[in-house]
Amino acid sequence: MADGRTPAGEDGVTPPAPEPVGPASAVRPFLLTAGRVAPASGRPVPVETQVVATAAGLKTLDKLAFEQHDIVAACRQPQSIAELAARLRLHLNVVRVLAEDLRAAGQLTVHVPDTGATHDASVLRRVIDGLRAVPDSRGVLRDTD
Repeated sequence: MADGRTPAGEDGVTPPAPEPVGPASAVRPFLLTAGRVAPASGRPVPVETQVVATAAGLKTLDKLAFEQHDIVAACRQPQSIAELAARLRLHLNVVRVLAEDLRAAGQLTVHVPDTGATHDASVLRRVIDGLRAVPDSRGVLRDTD
């Protein structure tokens, strides 16, 4: 809704917020990545990197192992590495490593943001101003500098 409230369903009850895909994994992160702590490329994948499943990845979905299956399935719609980690309740570096593996196998497309744009001070200023324009839970606007 325009006033920031969540729309109620037909019965007047507000639907619950979407839940993460599943319970948090009890498996140690290093087991999911075979002990690797960085992608095979050696370059850390930025958390804002957008990933989306390829047609080939969706075709082979049933052949993928657990976490890899969940990552490709969740990437039917583009989302960032950070969103993916939160949604799947996986460690951020695990998602970075597995996403790079899936990219190398042709099952994900990875879109790394332009680093020049992320260091533009005017973009950061607009983000800060936008956040200040959002009222807190009491409806009070944040102070400006």
